[in-house]
Amino acid sequence: MEQYLELMRHVLEHGKKTDDRTGTGTLSLFGYQMRFDLTRGFPAVTTKRLAFRLVASELLWFLSGVTNIRPLLQQKNHIWDDWPYRNYRQSSEYQGESIEAFGEKVIEDERFAQRWGELGPVYGKQWRSWRGKDGTTVDQLGQVIDQIRTNPHSRRLLVVAYNPGEIEDMALPPCHSLFQFYVNHGRLSCQLYQRSADIFLGVPFNIASYALLTAMVAQVTGLEVGEFIHTLGDAHIYLNHLDQCRAQLERRPLPLPTLWLNPTVQAIDEFTMDDIELREYRCHPRIRGQVSV
Repeated sequence: MEQYLELMRHVLEHGKKTDDRTGTGTLSLFGYQMRFDLTRGFPAVTTKRLAFRLVASELLWFLSGVTNIRPLLQQKNHIWDDWPYRNYRQSSEYQGESIEAFGEKVIEDERFAQRWGELGPVYGKQWRSWRGKDGTTVDQLGQVIDQIRTNPHSRRLLVVAYNPGEIEDMALPPCHSLFQFYVNHGRLSCQLYQRSADIFLGVPFNIASYALLTAMVAQVTGLEVGEFIHTLGDAHIYLNHLDQCRAQLERRPLPLPTLWLNPTVQAIDEFTMDDIELREYRCHPRIRGQVSV
């Protein structure tokens, strides 16, 4: 994961202080690219602990097309809680509940979850049920997988999450905005364009998530993995993460782990948590940082 550390180092050295939507402030620069050879190991950050279980359960949630946080909370995955909780706190129904109590209520009360656990038409909706101006929907990912099988050299193997017609209805406009697959000599590669990249907290998740997605799509299309290419638009470090980044850069990277997928799974919608395992993952201790909402 030297590529990730070099990104962090580059932004610390060359980023410019910039105001942002959250009010936290960032060191930011525009335009950066990393390449990861997936044949050399799974690109999980090793200079701090990556919560791979959360990466995998979030990706399965995306693939399901669901946009409510209830299934995530049932998997003890809380990475999307802040946005619906903020909306709830701003409502007349808020009764002083903590974010933990809010999450428990979403799990226990289906009606409450339907009202307050919904994020709007975020990633899963766009990937699996993109809504066009005429009201028709498109399973972008399903179509792309079919194209990889039947027309692998197509230059149209794209999935787009940034649907301008539905941005206002989303809790958060998609940061990882579009991705494209590429097949060459029996290997599947993926390039992600990410419009906004939180380097300390978000980017390690994004790298692992799309590397995992690439491996899953490769398996169900009968291909081997190739590269994951990560292209960033606004690459930034929040000002309240500077010390954490400097601490991470003092740590020595460890060997990459390997990814195991259940080889019997041959359809993208059939993967479960039991079918995904990160093996031989060694890492330095966790470094905490606050999410800017």
